Amino acid sequence: MILKVENINKTYYRRLQLHKSQSGKEMSNSIKKALNSVSFSLESGIYALMGPNGAGKTTLINIIVGNLKPDTGFVSYKGQDIFKMGAEYRKLIGYMPQHQWMYENMTVMQFLYYMATLKDIKKGSGGKERIEQVLDLVNLTEETNKKIGALSGGMKQRLLIAQAILNDPDILILDEPTAGVDPNERIRIKNLISRISFNKIVVIATHVVPDVEYISKEIILLKDGAMIHKDSQDHLTKMLEGKVFECHVPVDKLHELERSNTIVSMVKEKDIVRARVISDSRELSYDAKELIPTLEDVYLYNYRNSITLG
Repeated sequence: MILKVENINKTYYRRLQLHKSQSGKEMSNSIKKALNSVSFSLESGIYALMGPNGAGKTTLINIIVGNLKPDTGFVSYKGQDIFKMGAEYRKLIGYMPQHQWMYENMTVMQFLYYMATLKDIKKGSGGKERIEQVLDLVNLTEETNKKIGALSGGMKQRLLIAQAILNDPDILILDEPTAGVDPNERIRIKNLISRISFNKIVVIATHVVPDVEYISKEIILLKDGAMIHKDSQDHLTKMLEGKVFECHVPVDKLHELERSNTIVSMVKEKDIVRARVISDSRELSYDAKELIPTLEDVYLYNYRNSITLG
């Protein structure tokens, strides 16, 4: 069970109108390199696909599920090109989209029967039993007759996971599975993903570090369309050893520290700020004490120029 992504490139072109003149419209091409020579292999287990907005996560997911063709490169499963496999490959895929686009007036059961039909799962061949199994797995058995519009955000997310696993897929793709849910529901969904991941390739696209911390076999980091790392959490955090510190900074010196370092978090204690700092310099002052790096530190270090810290 090996999914290979080999030398994937994808570029988007847009025509931009610059201005109007008497002779007509002047146009210009806008080029966006969404993916740049991305290659990796996945076996059974959970993989986190991480990066800030615009890193290329959604484009890569759409290529892996077969919704979008790359400009160059290919994706193969068990040695076969997925685009040549066609419908046979789609039967092996489970996909949970990022946005909750569902029929609000359908009941939970009606929606799952509808999705089962689309996946060619028949009532008479174990379809009803499979739906009941999935409802139990995602803890929605008591909500069977509720309309989707009456469900909480967390319940809708679990329903989207339910439809994704109806066909017991080999490859499960989850795009921002905990978007818009509260902390308790986030934990529930993370535990659910762990339970259903056995003997499957599971890819979780997210920029929320706690969603994938401790449950991922490997972390894939995308930046500006390129893969910058694919490694275990232990190896990634070891790369930051000697770069994460706790500093005790006078309030009036905080901006000075921020100019050349990344501040992960801070707590004000009277006239002193206790700050968690990522720095390439081992010569920090402010009573700097070295700390054990976390996956959040890894994320912020690699994307410190791509995101805004509050």
